[in-house]
Formats: sequence, C-alpha cells, structure tokens
Amino acid sequence: MARSPVHPRIRHLALIGNFLPRKCGIATFTTDTYTALAKRYPDIQVDVYAMDDLPGHYAYPPQVTSAIAQNDRGAYVEAARKIEASGAEALWIQHEYGIFGGAAGELLLALTDRVSIPVIVTLHTVLERPSADERRVMEALIRRASTLIVMAEKGREILKRVHGVDDNKIEVIPHGVPDRPFAETAAFKPNFGWEGRDVILTFGLLAPSKGIETMIEAMPAVEAAHPRALYVILGATHPHLVAHEGEAYRHRLQTQVAALGLQDNVAFVDRFVEQSDLLDYLQAADIYATPYPNPAQITSGTLSYAVSMGKPVISTPYVHATEILDRDHGVLVDFGDSAAFAREINRLLGDDGARHALASRAYARGRTMLWTRLAERAIAAFDAILDEKPHRIGATASELAPLHPVLTAVERMSDSTGMLQHSIYSVPDRRHGYCIDDNARALILMSKIDDVDDAVRDRWTAIYGGFVQHAWNPDKRKFRNFMNFDRSWCEDEGSEDSNGRAIWALGVTARDARAQKHRDWASVLFDETASIAFDLGSPRAHAFAMLGAAAMLEAHPGHALSREILTRFGNELVTLLESARRPEWSWFEIVLAYDNARLPEALLRAGKVLGRRDLLETGLETLAWIVERQTSPEGRFRAVGTESFGRAYADPLPFDQQPLEAQATIDACLAAHDATGANRWAEEAMRAYRWYLGANDLDVPLASVADGGCFDGLMPTGLNRNQGAESILALQLANCAISALSKRNKSVAGPELAVA
Repeated sequence: MARSPVHPRIRHLALIGNFLPRKCGIATFTTDTYTALAKRYPDIQVDVYAMDDLPGHYAYPPQVTSAIAQNDRGAYVEAARKIEASGAEALWIQHEYGIFGGAAGELLLALTDRVSIPVIVTLHTVLERPSADERRVMEALIRRASTLIVMAEKGREILKRVHGVDDNKIEVIPHGVPDRPFAETAAFKPNFGWEGRDVILTFGLLAPSKGIETMIEAMPAVEAAHPRALYVILGATHPHLVAHEGEAYRHRLQTQVAALGLQDNVAFVDRFVEQSDLLDYLQAADIYATPYPNPAQITSGTLSYAVSMGKPVISTPYVHATEILDRDHGVLVDFGDSAAFAREINRLLGDDGARHALASRAYARGRTMLWTRLAERAIAAFDAILDEKPHRIGATASELAPLHPVLTAVERMSDSTGMLQHSIYSVPDRRHGYCIDDNARALILMSKIDDVDDAVRDRWTAIYGGFVQHAWNPDKRKFRNFMNFDRSWCEDEGSEDSNGRAIWALGVTARDARAQKHRDWASVLFDETASIAFDLGSPRAHAFAMLGAAAMLEAHPGHALSREILTRFGNELVTLLESARRPEWSWFEIVLAYDNARLPEALLRAGKVLGRRDLLETGLETLAWIVERQTSPEGRFRAVGTESFGRAYADPLPFDQQPLEAQATIDACLAAHDATGANRWAEEAMRAYRWYLGANDLDVPLASVADGGCFDGLMPTGLNRNQGAESILALQLANCAISALSKRNKSVAGPELAVA
C-alpha cells in the first residue's frame, strides 16, 4: 500500500459518479469524496462529472463540471472530449451497476476508451456470479484501469477468483466516514421527541433489498421485553422504486406494522436527510440494525456511518458486515432470522455495560475509516500510477521506410465469395459477412499492385469482380452492399456511398486492369450502372462516382456519361463550397466526416481530365485546407477522428483515427502532384503515409510489416488491434500509391529525388 502523500504530485483529477442533489448512496459517496479531497488537498483541482438519470432535473452545485446523461452514448463521448481537453492527469470512476447506461453499464466504455490518462475505478459492487454482459463490461473496465479500489477484502478475493485480476492491481480502501466526537444518545433524543425511548434505527433509501420486513417481524418480541422500544425506519423510498410502483412498498410495510399492532413501536421518517441531520439521528439511536438479505453486498455506506458514530450494530452477515464487524465490533445474526434480531436487541437493551462497551469498540474502528484517510490513500494510489501512459511501440528508422505491397493479409481475409469485412485481431470474423465497399476496394487493388503472379491476380480479380457483379440488382437499379456469410443478401439496395464506390471500382478496373478481359467486363458494367450516380445525393457518393468517371474517361476518351458525371458533380461541389465557406472554413460542408480528402481529389481528377482550371483551383484550395487540419502541432499527419464527425464549423478532434483517412489523403495529394508537379504534394502524401509506420500521435505503427496487415485505428489508449478489410486495403493501396510515386520520380529525376 502506497504511503499517504504530504505533497502529492497529482494536481488535476477528473471524478465520475452520481452527485448530490441526486438522492442515492453513490451520490452521497461521490459528494463526500469530493469534499474530503478538497479539504485534505485544496491545491488539487477536482472536476466532477455527474451521472444523470434525469437530464435537466437536478440543480447541480458549481462543483459539478458537467453532467453525463445516463442513456446517451454521445454524452459519454462528449465527457471524454472534455476530460482530454481539461488537462486532467487521471480519472477516478465510482462504479455501480445501474448508474451507467447500456447493457450492464457498457456505455461507460465509450468514455474510458476515449481518454488517454490513467484510470482508477472504485467498485461499489463486485459480483460472484456476473451475467455475460456484466462480465464483459467489468473485464473491459479491469483491462482499462490501472488500479481497482474495493472496500472489503472479499472484493479483492472475488476479483482474483472470478476475473483473474492481479493482486497488485487491487487496493482495499474502506468506505469513508465523517469525523464526529463520540456522544451519549440522551443528548440527541429530545431533537426527535424520543425521550425515554429505546431506539433501534435503520436508515437508507427504502427498497425491498433492505430486509426491513425482518426487523418489523422482530419487534413484537422486543416490545414485549421493552415496551418503550421504538424501531425507526429513516429514509425516502428509492427514486427508481417510486418511478416503478410509487409508494406501494412503504405501504406494504405499514400494513405489516398495523397487522402486528406495532403502531406505537415502529416509526417511518419518510425523507432524504442531509448528512448533518443523519448524524444527529444516528447519535440519538441506541442500536443500529442492518437486516439486509443479500449475502453478496460488499459495500454499505449506512453500516460504515453507523460504526463511525459508535453505534452497537446488529446485522445479517453480508460481506461488508462480516468484515467491518469482525473481532467483536458488532453482532451478526442469520439472514431473515427475526427471532435472532429480537434476542440480540433485547440482550443489548438489557445490559447497559455490554452495549456501551460495544459502542466504544465500534467508534474506535470508525476512526480508521475517516474520509481524510480515504482521500490520502486514494491520492497515494494516483501518485503511484501518474507516469503511466498508453502502450507505445516506438517506430524505428527501418519501419519508416515505405513498405512493399503484398497480398498476404488480403488473402487471409478473403475466400471464394469475396473479402470478409471484419476481424477479431487478425482472424476473420465471419459473423459480419461481406460488403461491396471492401470488395470494390479489393478490386481496385488488383489493378494497382505490382509483382503478383498472373494466375493469382486473375483469380482474385474474378472473385472481387464477381462480388460486384452479383451485387448489382437490376430490378432496383442499385448495388446491394451487405452479404451474410451464407451468401444471402441483407438488403435489396445498399447505401449511397457503397453505390458510389462500386462505380469508382468499375472505372478504375476499366482503365487499369492488367488483363483485357477484365477491362472489357468493367467497361460494360460501368455503362450499365453508372447512370445511377444521378440518383445519389451524398457529396461523398458523388465524389466516388467522379473518381470512377475520371478513370473511365481516361480509358475511353469521349465517354459521354463519364463527362456528364464529372461536369455535373464538379459544378455541384464548387457550389457546395461557396455555400458553406467562411473566412476560416474552406470546405464543402459545415462539418467534417470520413474520407474527407476524396472530395478535393475528385475535383482534381475531374479538372485534369476535363481541362477545367476552376475545378483544379478549387480542389487545390480545399485540399490545402484539409491537409492543414490533418497536421498535428508536431508536424505529423493526424487523421480526423471519428469523434469529430458532425460538429459544425469545429476543429477536428484527434481520435479515433482510422487508416481510411490516411489513404484518402495520400491519393488526393498525389492527384495534386499529378496536376501541378509541385513537390509539396508528394511530401504531404509521404507525411500521411508515414502515419501507418509510426509517425503519428501515439508513435505506434499500424502496419504489420510481416504480412501486410493493418490495425483498425488509433484510440487514445493505443491501437485498435483488430485488422479489418478496410484497414488492410487502405494500407496496401497506400503502399501501391507510394511505390508508384517512387518509381515515377526515379524514372523522371533520378534516384536522388525519389520519395522514400
């Protein structure tokens, strides 16, 4: 266990949990944690991100930096952005099932996967038998967290046994408690009209999980021995229970009290009490009872508070109670055993000496659990992990040299039907089947890649081309996109983008395929299908169709349909730019999205083949603008992250960066190089290409040199280590583009000017 720091290194912390005025135990705990940190370490900035089950309902205090709508995935992503931008050095999550959205709270992972700082998670519940979703989410949190905090040794044991967590990753820090002097109950009873009463107290949000029925059932025997005994049930009904059934549960308890004739011996205090009032109630009680029925309950803030006030506790033996009350610091009775509760209550009420001695022992234990102790131990844990960063794989000089295009990974992801979409690490994931997007890209690769055996090229060109051919639905006059692994189609027509990419692949194949038979096939299918471009509305779908049309026009000069596609959509892109333009925003849309560089590339290709200077100038202007926004302060290529999509007139965010963006930028820069001859564009293409090799924000190579694979992207915490078709093809097409550039430069200017 790390020592409590006098002068901690950490200066800025983000804290996630429920927060007052939300009424629940986690809200109280998080608020008390914040208060303890502020009191013990006033120089540490703590930003609170409050989990919000009723957005707009709570009037949060100024301490709350931001609220996270529980069931809105975008709110988790936005919170991650804020945490990253805030300069926080670490993140502390208060985890409880039910306060985070999605299956087993999985929406929290959308946040943890998008912050790069170290994370500590306090687990308020650790399950012996988690469901499949609970295990999946918990183990994702375990992998992400640097340290896990539990409040009982049993929590450590469960984490090790059920989840295989390394013991060194677990800290046991007891639930914090307030610091109040020990006091006699007589001084507080008049505040509540309890003079002369023997008071037994249970407090907390009322719910069936509290086992109140057991204590009510015990009260006739207590009343018989101590007629002035009063069982006080303190707390409002849990808000979720109220939303589901109103006050039906409280009414059932009140009916039980009436049936037993206990109206003078059981009192309900139906309100959520602030801490100062709660402590007064506790100090007025002679005995505290926790009749909880769940043996697995690993944390109870109410029990901790009772012990801290020096209350003699009688409890069922749930996990937290067995630890905090061990060594004669409390009394344990069996679950649901009303007779045992009555027996032990009568014993303590009848023996002042035994009751006072137990109270003294409980108070002494509470001194070890003060909130200041929790704050000190937590900050010590943060100091211990402060130097942790996401795993990095340093790029060597050899890794920054351009790679030779290879088909190994492409073939690994392909079968006799086509190229599969997704993988789990490097293993194809057949559950997601195939799509025309990837098979169109693979078809383009077959025309671009050199040094491939003719028979191998012929086989794969036929397979990928066959997929595109089969995807054409003449009845709908659209290409289908998604196909199941059993070769059944998922839809009658695919997305606009997938249709645009199919036209693109056909145009490139008509121009660049190495075999005449494949050029002829592609030309015929292009002629049959390309007019569907005029039914597409997406600017990117238009750009993809333009790229195919530019290639087709080069293959077949005078091709009227291609010329019309290029002219109409080229003019539309220029018009879009003028409508969206601002002084600081030279782009076609008010937002950034995926495949951004394909838009200027389409204008450049169209401008060159049509001989239109206006399209070339617009393409160069917008390419320069997007390249500037895809350059990090260190001068490296920074792909526009997927989390940037859809943010009007906003600078891009860095994550998640995907290989498709680098390839699009390389192709667009080489189109600019072809159009202008300016070496600047070759240099920009190389900057984007080196992103694959490790010259990126995380210094992590995405390219798998051994087999031509490519990881699926850069997350704040490191690589997405899956290797899907899109990523592999992006790398291999980028390899082909850079290889062609290098060969062209060598042939024109000699080896000293070659790009390498």
